[in-house]
Amino acid sequence: MKRLIIAAMLASVVLPQPGLARTKPVKVELPLPPTPAGAAPQTAVTAPIAPQSGPAQTVHVGTAAADRWWTAFASPAINDLVDQALVANADLGAAQAALRQAHDLAGAARGALFPQLDAGYQVERQRISQTLSSPLLDPNPTVFSVHTAQVSVSYALDLFGANRAHFASAAAQARVAAAQADGVRNLVSANVVLAVIQNAALQAQAEDAQTAIDSNRAVLTMLRRREALGAVGKADVAAQEAALAAAEGALPPLERARRTNLAALAVLLGLAPGAALPKLPALDEIALPTDLPLVLPSDLVAQRPDVAAAAAGMEGAGADLKAAIAARLPSITLSASTGGAARDFSDMFRDGNPFWSLLGGLTAPLFHGGTLRKQQRASQDALEAATARYRGVALQAFADVSNALTALSTDADALDAASRGDTAAQASLGFVKRQLELGSVGTLAVLNAAAAAQQARIQYVQARSARLTDTVGMFVALGGGQLGLAGKAPAAAPEKRP
Repeated sequence: MKRLIIAAMLASVVLPQPGLARTKPVKVELPLPPTPAGAAPQTAVTAPIAPQSGPAQTVHVGTAAADRWWTAFASPAINDLVDQALVANADLGAAQAALRQAHDLAGAARGALFPQLDAGYQVERQRISQTLSSPLLDPNPTVFSVHTAQVSVSYALDLFGANRAHFASAAAQARVAAAQADGVRNLVSANVVLAVIQNAALQAQAEDAQTAIDSNRAVLTMLRRREALGAVGKADVAAQEAALAAAEGALPPLERARRTNLAALAVLLGLAPGAALPKLPALDEIALPTDLPLVLPSDLVAQRPDVAAAAAGMEGAGADLKAAIAARLPSITLSASTGGAARDFSDMFRDGNPFWSLLGGLTAPLFHGGTLRKQQRASQDALEAATARYRGVALQAFADVSNALTALSTDADALDAASRGDTAAQASLGFVKRQLELGSVGTLAVLNAAAAAQQARIQYVQARSARLTDTVGMFVALGGGQLGLAGKAPAAAPEKRP
């Protein structure tokens, strides 16, 4: 089986060995599926998925999903709704705000790589007792002012990369936030499309349920006329009344589900439930995408937002480990200040008044009760956990693509069976109704045929909508197109050696 080796942080992620100086890059050995189809039928990628009762779908191996993948359903209403959701959705807004926060925190961490420069000015007005010695040249005044201005600069030499590691960790968290924002964008888009498909399916089922109600009501009217003529008994009429009540009882749950779905769609669009929504397309107005992308497994790990987030999290854990290692090593700090002080503002920088100072410090940890060593071990444990998490997320991504292909393949077979069953059931119901009119069959035959016809029609509508929803699932499994935000995260500081 082929395996993919992923470097955790290019050149900057290290795992500690028995000595602090002995480190090596972390690598993740990731097993790849033997074929792009994974556990799905191989015919799903080698031949078109072509049911007899619907359009064929062709999977193009090595092709990435388009960024606006939902346009493949050829529905202007879906396009408008997704665009509205991408602007007004609350979850996406929160994810984008978190991304901006992560960028700002990374920028703040980057500031530690440069010298710190500060300027200050202080004026003091004071009155002292004549019995005290005055600090001024003239000992007689008891009221005086002192003006002080100075500039100071400090710089912590990053000998062992602690500051660079902190910035690399913050930059990795920004990439995590970017990938998570991409994931939210993908899920919001998918949920909008699924809500529209679900509404169309429920609307179609409700229309079929109303048709069944009308059909049962017509049969009941006919039976009552025949009862008046003495051709059937009250038992037949009562049975049909029960069938009509059952058909009418199927409509309220569909309406409840449809309104619940509309409320969820309104929330996705940033609206309150009950707000006016644009006209949603019917099931026949939503086109089934006929050309489907399928990236190679090695490309999938770079395209899926959740895998990208896990990879960035692993990089951040590696940077945290490097910072923990550097915390056990000496640090050098340099600082300098210059300025002037005088009674009058204009005299601060005259001869004798300017001052300056230089300071260099070396600090080395000697004994911290094992705190630093335990923190390093904790960081190593966190890196190992992040590595395992990345491996699990990547394997799940392969499984999601495999399951999506399996669903598309089996949906075609289910649609063929449902289509044949619906055609046969509707024809059978028509024959039985005609026979009932002629008096050659009883009510029981009509009831059985009507129930079978209604169930067959429900299965047919569900099979049609399943192909659409599982196609959405395929786009989601592939990561929803190219990453839109993760590539904009700040890069880590270049690795430098002292």
